[in-house]
Amino acid sequence: MTEQHLYQTGIIGNCAFLAHVNKNTDISWLCWPRFDSPFVFGSLLDKKKGGEFSILPQGEFTSTQYYIENTNVLRTEITTSEGKYRITDFAPRFHLYERYFKPLMFIRKIEPLEGHSRITIKCEPVCDYGKSKMRSSRGSNHIDYLGCDENIRLSTNVSLTYILDQKAFVLNEPKYLVMTYGQNLEAPVVSTAERFLRETIVYWRLWIKHSSIAGFYQPFVIRSALVLKIHQYEDTGAIIAASTTSLPEFPGSTRNWDYRYCWLRDSHYVLTSLNHIGHFEEMEKYFNYLSDISHAEDTRYQPLYGIAGERKITEHTLDHLEGYEGEQPIRIGNQAYEHIQNDIYGQVLISMLPLYTDHRFVFSERSDSVRWIESVLSKIERTIDEKDAGIWEFRNIANVHCYSNLFQWAGAQAALKMAKTIGNVDFETRAQILIDKAAAHIEACYDPVRKVYTNAVDSPHLDASTLQLIMMNYLDPASQRAKDHLIALENELKTEDGLFYRYLHADDFGKPKTTFLICAFWYVEALACVGRTDEAIKEFENIIKFCNHLLLFSEDVDAKTGSQWGNFPQAYSHVGLMNAAYRIAIKLDRPIFL
Repeated sequence: MTEQHLYQTGIIGNCAFLAHVNKNTDISWLCWPRFDSPFVFGSLLDKKKGGEFSILPQGEFTSTQYYIENTNVLRTEITTSEGKYRITDFAPRFHLYERYFKPLMFIRKIEPLEGHSRITIKCEPVCDYGKSKMRSSRGSNHIDYLGCDENIRLSTNVSLTYILDQKAFVLNEPKYLVMTYGQNLEAPVVSTAERFLRETIVYWRLWIKHSSIAGFYQPFVIRSALVLKIHQYEDTGAIIAASTTSLPEFPGSTRNWDYRYCWLRDSHYVLTSLNHIGHFEEMEKYFNYLSDISHAEDTRYQPLYGIAGERKITEHTLDHLEGYEGEQPIRIGNQAYEHIQNDIYGQVLISMLPLYTDHRFVFSERSDSVRWIESVLSKIERTIDEKDAGIWEFRNIANVHCYSNLFQWAGAQAALKMAKTIGNVDFETRAQILIDKAAAHIEACYDPVRKVYTNAVDSPHLDASTLQLIMMNYLDPASQRAKDHLIALENELKTEDGLFYRYLHADDFGKPKTTFLICAFWYVEALACVGRTDEAIKEFENIIKFCNHLLLFSEDVDAKTGSQWGNFPQAYSHVGLMNAAYRIAIKLDRPIFL
């Protein structure tokens, strides 16, 4: 591989916000007060206008970065000719007063390790996506930053003059920086920061101990689980695709999207991964989010919603920012909320099925079953024969997509099981009719010459999303048809390193040039399903090499260079890893360590 490009950041979060910490110590991305708010620090998209919060030495330095084991607490160690120091960054999260304490607060602990490093702290938050800088106001032991909707306060035991004047000083004892949004730290800085650090480490390690982590490549699964956890906005239960916007799928592509929203069409994969690791609290919160949306009297579901269920996510561009490595446009909002994607109804039904079939959920709480199932079945009935934009959200292309009909088929199967659970014969009949209709559309995509299902009716193109025909058991994994279908897909879409293209035909923006990471993990699952377990392990081991230094995965990978592209880290790439590892672990008969 040549000139490998990897994202040099780690993430911290507490299920109220997420922040990116660059290896150069800068907080390169932080949106407050919500995941989808304007950034306070955004050098990821513009090094000049994005603000800065760095802790840098004088002169040249080297940097290493790692997580405290089994936590979302991140450490960055800086080595210079004068000495060495360590920054510990974290977002406090722990149990307090029978609730989770998850303030809009992040803490930076700076401690000397060797020698006498001279450091400079630069803190320059911005407003309105970098259109203006906040102004600083000195307090007694804090600095207030004013100019946005609410104040940001930095409480510290560092000389305020050194921070305000960006003056270098010798680090000869631990220093603490506590930044808060809309609230003040009415407590001692040092002892509070240390207590919050201890409590946060304990919380994350206990959360992992209470996880049923697959006994296959555990460090990767653990990190992926921790990543997924902090992509959930706990206040509503929504899980976002990524915390960033407008990181391009590949250079010059203009495929720069805002992913700070919740995609209903991915709910099945997310809930499956949470189920595999035994985290029902997160599942129930996500169920509640889905349920709130599902009960709205809308004729259609949208592909994505805001983290509080917002329906209108108007897309616009920010022309005043430089963009990641100069890549334009920078998009805020996502026009895909207007798209027609008919797999969503099936996704919702499958996602809610455990509430009816898993006895760990109390069935008596499903008192609204008849109205809810009726609503979703009606939506499938209205859309079963309709063309749509498909899973990849084509903006100007509509087809009868195999993937959409697969999830309508699977959703109708789920509705059939629900109907039997609640004893509703009418729903059973309607669900069976939909199962047959969806299957007929899927079979219309079959190419008997190539022995493969194409991406849509009357289309010659192949698409990695049809790997799901095997994982969803539409095709019997033991059947020759499933094996032939998999071979045809890998012959056309797989790279030498086991990476997978979504498709190779031109779309609204031309031909894709990078592979889509979750598709590679789907491929691993499909291999395991059809009994090619040794190959599944080999391909899994190839794919996980494409992480950054912290085992974090992007959305896209350049097959030629191994470079990471797309929004980062991509929650669904980590979901794909978790589900693939579990699928292999089951085949190896070691799903969990007991």
